[in-house]
Amino acid sequence: MSATDELARAPIAELRDIGKTYGTAQNPLPVLTGVDLDISAGEYLAIVGPSGSGKSTLLNILGCLDVPSRGSYRIEGDDVARLDDVRLSRVRNTRIGFVFQSFHLVSHLTVLENVELPMFYAHRPRAERRRRCHELLERVGLSARLAHLPAELSGGERQRAAIARALANDPALILADEPTGNLDTATSGEIMRMFGELHAAGATLVVITHDPGIAAQAPRRVSMRDGRIESDSGRPAGAA
Repeated sequence: MSATDELARAPIAELRDIGKTYGTAQNPLPVLTGVDLDISAGEYLAIVGPSGSGKSTLLNILGCLDVPSRGSYRIEGDDVARLDDVRLSRVRNTRIGFVFQSFHLVSHLTVLENVELPMFYAHRPRAERRRRCHELLERVGLSARLAHLPAELSGGERQRAAIARALANDPALILADEPTGNLDTATSGEIMRMFGELHAAGATLVVITHDPGIAAQAPRRVSMRDGRIESDSGRPAGAA
């Protein structure tokens, strides 16, 4: 196998023996135990499991919103499990895009300004930021809503704005936490079709969901229970 092929197969995200424990030494509360997971470039997977299974904690670690108590976590080959808060913040902003159930748009900023925000913190030039915003908002069907505040948008429009914001810095990994949880059935379908289009365009997507219908749309499904990965279906051929 050539060096190029090896690089193509290298995981975007690689977790080894990840453990997460809350509480104290006297009263520990283990939430994740021995989690191993590889996510390759261009994959689309859903992480499912009952409440308390550890899936949200795993998402927080994948998104560098939390750090593991043990184990290693690499993004594009860089070990991020031991980074300090400043460097973790930089990784979150430049390498990871987030889509949340509650949208998390800044209420006093316009749609355009919300999408621009990650690029502002990445110190990209203003002209480049504005060009990229217009491109992304047209892509998600919000080019007529640039000057609107989040309160002036429907739930589906807010989530589309959040997706545009997640794409702003061309992240290596897009993480979606219950992205259809606050949407009706028809709007949920629109958002999931958008995720399918992003996947077809080469994006790497991880969706956390409790909804079997949403999970079924992902080619790969990782099921969690009691802080461990219980099953992993739909892994790419040749995956370790």
